[in-house]
Amino acid sequence: MSQQPSAAPAPSPTSAVATVAKRRDWWRDAVIYQVYPRSFADSNGDGMGDLEGVRSRLPYLRDLGVDAVWLSPFYASPQADAGYDVADYRAVDPMFGNLLDADALIREARELGLRIIVDLVPNHSSDQHEWFKRAVAEGSGSPLRDRYHFRPGKGENGELPPNDWESIFGGPAWTRVADGDWYLHLFAPEQPDFNWEHPAVGDEFRSILRFWLDMGVDGFRIDVAHGLVKAEGLPDLGSHEQLKLLGNDVMPFFDQDGVHEIYRQWRLILDEYSGERIFVAEAWTPTVERTANYVRPDELHQAFNFQYLGTAWDAEELRQVIDRTLESMRPVGAPATWVLSNHDVTRHATRFANPPGLGTQIRTAGDRALGLRRARAATLLMLALPGSAYVYQGEELGLPDVVDLPDEVRQDPAYFRGAGQDGFRDGCRVPIPWTREGSSYGFGDGGSWLPQPAGWGELSVEAQTGVPGSTLELYRRALAVRRSRSDLGAGDSVEWLKAPEGVLAFRRGEFVCVANTTGESVTTPAYGRVLLASGEVTETNDGEAKLPADTTVWFTTA
Repeated sequence: MSQQPSAAPAPSPTSAVATVAKRRDWWRDAVIYQVYPRSFADSNGDGMGDLEGVRSRLPYLRDLGVDAVWLSPFYASPQADAGYDVADYRAVDPMFGNLLDADALIREARELGLRIIVDLVPNHSSDQHEWFKRAVAEGSGSPLRDRYHFRPGKGENGELPPNDWESIFGGPAWTRVADGDWYLHLFAPEQPDFNWEHPAVGDEFRSILRFWLDMGVDGFRIDVAHGLVKAEGLPDLGSHEQLKLLGNDVMPFFDQDGVHEIYRQWRLILDEYSGERIFVAEAWTPTVERTANYVRPDELHQAFNFQYLGTAWDAEELRQVIDRTLESMRPVGAPATWVLSNHDVTRHATRFANPPGLGTQIRTAGDRALGLRRARAATLLMLALPGSAYVYQGEELGLPDVVDLPDEVRQDPAYFRGAGQDGFRDGCRVPIPWTREGSSYGFGDGGSWLPQPAGWGELSVEAQTGVPGSTLELYRRALAVRRSRSDLGAGDSVEWLKAPEGVLAFRRGEFVCVANTTGESVTTPAYGRVLLASGEVTETNDGEAKLPADTTVWFTTA
């Protein structure tokens, strides 16, 4: 008989949330939902999402079944890089609201059983940060310049940069100020890097941590966690290819051992507070083994698994990265994390349409259907793995990247620096659709800061709610089943089962996950009752199950 994706009863998300909120070590198997505030919900009709908009949609996130919400930056900022250029770490940018709005959001989330994690940007500030403005104004030799990386230039008249480092966004990583000194910025020129060798920088960020912990946040996602410390002497790179935003190369400004002492100091602060607050590292490292260094017991709690995110929809590659991840995390006692999309990469519904590569684009309706089918299957595989999972806003709707944005509306700074990235990040940041109709499909009353494509409303929350087999209902049921089962979530191992080529099969207690990554249907053992499937699964009378191409199914042997 055929099994549809909504095959098993699931507990009420509302009742389950209350239980999760009291659970210890909640972060070991948490599902954390990333909100990109400017693209989530607009409460005042100015075309830009805001904190009040996020607060109004918290019940949706509770009912979706997530455990925590990670908010991308909403601090005071000139927005040269969508808020990752912070001018004041203790203020909310007026486009998003104010501190009272932040307080109301944190309080209401707690009442709904949701935890709030905020972004922290310690590698660099805005060039409009008070420290940097004064450092430039006071001229060469100002003590404030020691809080950043100011250096004299090379060449006869100092006309050349201090070294050959390049910005991740393309072009030199150095900009010269009027008095002749140069300052380091691994990202945009408006984002000068802090000098973490200066004690004032550490003092300031310990104070910032306490400010937001006192506000009641449950943790911090640390932006560029691998970049705070630079190699002594800032040595030249020598011959190399253009640096990429999402890369794992060994560099003298990334993944230096000195970062770990910073995080040991931070952990002492976090442990003073009740409620199991956590740190999550955005740490691009050459290997998962290096990533494990960030989550040793006296440092951070989680680190994003970018090796998994960058893996193609291929059974052998996936198995290798799953095994390496679990093996690397086991010695340090940290949970693995799994992620398929975020605000910096092409959405996986697009990426999987024509893998490999993080920048592939959907060209036909057939591409879109293929990408969505693989994305649904990849989601069930990810949610079956031991550890914590991250969901990027809109992926539960099956949203693709918007690939045909006009040049004049693009805002990704990487797009405007010809030697760097291709500016693909705008495509995954288009505001999400809530309703079938309206000027911005329910995002707000005043349009949206990036244009939404025609037909966006057919992917909306309204269009998918209650529709059997929709991607939204698949996510809702998967998260409910995951929460209801003790053999899902936390853990550090899987038992691999024999499977046809191109198929992954593993057992966790009474639970079995089978993922067909091939373009053909396959027959496998029916490991019990079907809990959930990303496509239609047919069970035969002789104890076998037929999985269509690019389909994942969950079984229970109980």
